[in-house]
Amino acid sequence: MGTLELILLSVGLAMDAFAVSVCKGLALQKIRIKHMLICGAWFGGFQALMPLLGWLLGSRFSRYIEKFDHWIAFILLALIGANMIREAVSGKEEDVDSSLKFGEMFLMAVATSIDALAVGVSFAFLNVSIVPAVTCIGVITFVISAIGVKIGSIFGARYKARAEIAGGVILIIIGLRILLQHFGILA
Repeated sequence: MGTLELILLSVGLAMDAFAVSVCKGLALQKIRIKHMLICGAWFGGFQALMPLLGWLLGSRFSRYIEKFDHWIAFILLALIGANMIREAVSGKEEDVDSSLKFGEMFLMAVATSIDALAVGVSFAFLNVSIVPAVTCIGVITFVISAIGVKIGSIFGARYKARAEIAGGVILIIIGLRILLQHFGILA
């Protein structure tokens, strides 16, 4: 996986956290830099941790399914991307309040990073260098989430669905690219 693909993947994974951060920005009365940093740290931290856990899990089993690893990576990314798009177009609003307490932020960070766990499993099959990958995912999610809080306070929920759709499309395209590279159609 190249640098550009990793950056695009990171942005795609960060879109759920961005959407929740936008909602947090909407719910908070007065935005402070502290709020942006708290959301960024929670979401960025978990978006980095979950692919690492997925990679550790996938690494234990990758040798048994090497013949099908490209299909697994494609299917996981396509399903995650399709789910993000489905959630965005469903019009269902997520219930997000202004609380930045440990329990709520923990649950939201886990919920927005479950897809990153599956991506981590696909990293094991693709022999991705995990430290740079999780660092990139974590840093990009941190920045995007922090910015999302501010955007939520300024613009509201106008762009939330579009961001989730864009993230889903990016993940599907990356999965398709992995599959096409395996068959030698793309370099």
